[in-house]
Amino acid sequence: MQRNITVAYGNGIGPEIMDATLRILDAAGCNFKYDVIEIGENIYLSGIKSGIAPESWDVLRRNKVFLKSPITTPQGTGYKSLNVTIRKSMGLFASVRPTVAYTNVIHSHFPNMDLIVIRENEEDLYAGIEHQQTGEVIQCLKLISKPGTEKIIRYAFEYARAFGRKKVTCMTKDNIMKHTDGLFHKTFLEIAKEYPEFETNHLIIDIGSARIADYPESFDVIVTLNLYGDIISDIAAEVAGSVGLAGSSNIGDSFAMFEAIHGSAPDIAGKGIANPSGLINGAVMMLMHIGMPEKAELVQNALLKTLEDGYHTPDIYKEATSRVRVGTNEFADEIIKRLGQRPVILKEVKFNHDFKPIYVKPSPYVKPSKELDGIDVFVDWVGTDRNPNVLGAKLSEIASKTDMFLKMITNRGVKVFPDGFSETFCTDHWRCRFKRKSDDTKINHNDIFNLQKMIFDEGFDIIKTENLYLINGERAYTLGQGE
Repeated sequence: MQRNITVAYGNGIGPEIMDATLRILDAAGCNFKYDVIEIGENIYLSGIKSGIAPESWDVLRRNKVFLKSPITTPQGTGYKSLNVTIRKSMGLFASVRPTVAYTNVIHSHFPNMDLIVIRENEEDLYAGIEHQQTGEVIQCLKLISKPGTEKIIRYAFEYARAFGRKKVTCMTKDNIMKHTDGLFHKTFLEIAKEYPEFETNHLIIDIGSARIADYPESFDVIVTLNLYGDIISDIAAEVAGSVGLAGSSNIGDSFAMFEAIHGSAPDIAGKGIANPSGLINGAVMMLMHIGMPEKAELVQNALLKTLEDGYHTPDIYKEATSRVRVGTNEFADEIIKRLGQRPVILKEVKFNHDFKPIYVKPSPYVKPSKELDGIDVFVDWVGTDRNPNVLGAKLSEIASKTDMFLKMITNRGVKVFPDGFSETFCTDHWRCRFKRKSDDTKINHNDIFNLQKMIFDEGFDIIKTENLYLINGERAYTLGQGE
């Protein structure tokens, strides 16, 4: 039975590596019908700033499987990342990026490296919510949700179980971002209890990244937030031998996208030298996802046999480990010749033939209790030599006429009033924290609005506010540095 999949040739080296990959799939007898859509540079330049035409969404929804080459985003403002748009619009919450070192065939210092990075794919700083608020300060919002966190962590454990893995490592920066990354770490600890067969641990992302670069063989499955996952998966791929070898899957509840992790490399486009291995590995993940493990093994083992026989594209060619320098098409031809063969030096791939796509659900929503505890009012102010004591005195006087008081002022997160340090450098962006006068004082949104109006009437430029809440009785906001 023929199956339809959606294909995008992309930009730069995209058409070359896609052509090579599809030739291999056809030679392997996969019996696909390719519904081709155009995305990327030409679509952007036609005036569609999302990089994908409206009618292409219908093709994606119909086929539910998308094999995608890298694209080029034109330089300049206003162009949103198409990858992020597709991931978020189609609910692709999980990015899976396996990385294996082929040390005896491709140069790497780590012969036993075999790890998988499972990256949350929809939230974090990739929400892309940025604002310039003053002449000197721009903000970017980091959004982490409980259901999104639950889904990716549970997916990581289910994936580890399906592929016979032994250990799951969580990486965050919750020593600094105690509420966002703190939620991720806390949820990991809670869900890990449901999977007692796994060894689990947590690392702060900076030391975790360093260990991937120096001790990658100590990792098995890593689950982490969006930005961190993007970075460490590239580190892992480069340590293994080349970013050009790594593929990835992007998984949602009813749709999946498969791709190489590298970009469109316009500097080598049209030269016929690009390495298609990343996209081929993405296609192997696609074959597993749609229930074709025999074909996945056939293609993967032929790729490994070609690599170990020394047929290498220029990005991985080394005189010590390579025999023949080949271009994109020649590399694909060598893989096709080896369909049905198995590697001898490298480990033969044997997939779980009982694997089924993994579906996870977050916990049912339970509405929490919320109590207003105050408000952070951000103001654009220079005043007298940017003196926080002058600003603090004026705002304290305003607050004295309400049921709140000025608890502190911070600049770039550091407390500068009261009792700040004269050495602290201050910009024109001030966070002014007003709290209710006592735990027994009740305030509501009218009190918050009235306070803001009084501040505005005194001539201050309010650029942003954040309500301070107690949620289920616990403080749901961070303290300022030095508060």
